[in-house]
Amino acid sequence: MPVSQGFRKENGGCSQDAHPSTTCLIKRSIDVFGALVGLIVLAIIFLPIAIAIKLDNPGPVFYSQERYGLRGKPFKIWKFRSMVQNADQLKASVTNEAQGLIFKNASDPRITRVGRLLRKTSLDEFPQFWNVLVGDMSLVGTRPPTGDEVSQYSEHHWQRLNVRPGMTGQWQVNGRSAVKDFEEIVRLDLLYQSIWTPAYDLRIILLTILVLFNRKGAF
Repeated sequence: MPVSQGFRKENGGCSQDAHPSTTCLIKRSIDVFGALVGLIVLAIIFLPIAIAIKLDNPGPVFYSQERYGLRGKPFKIWKFRSMVQNADQLKASVTNEAQGLIFKNASDPRITRVGRLLRKTSLDEFPQFWNVLVGDMSLVGTRPPTGDEVSQYSEHHWQRLNVRPGMTGQWQVNGRSAVKDFEEIVRLDLLYQSIWTPAYDLRIILLTILVLFNRKGAF
């Protein structure tokens, strides 16, 4: 059964009403404007980053992976490749330092030298501005989960997908990769949904920029 069908069937804890952020024209306008600015910056930085990735490790410049967004809808997320080509196949050999339905390792050996720099500066995520522009993601939302994560979701976890996934969100500005407990991420995601306003999105975007400049919690 596709995850999106499983979402509709199994998420008894998920509201049947759309979260107001999903139909807010102000939020969408912020997303489109931010995505266009981000894509302009991406066009400027693309060539040097692409050359660095190619020289550092053989393989494609971009990495895509199926993730699950609003109400369990699958989409392809795009990033600059920061790991070796066969990283997904090697995942089982790397120790998970996180708790619950997420995977994190601060010294993950699959990350390339250039990839570690891209992650520390979050430059690897710039291609996601395309995901925002086409409406799969938002600038601010919840972390988009993978298929192996949502296949193990409990009822309250499904509520995370009541909003579009975001490039940044409540948990990113509260520790970023230093947050290693999935239940804490869920708590922060649901807190975001409960207090959301367009002005709060702008606050999260500003805080994200400050966090990136301080380089807190990234690996």
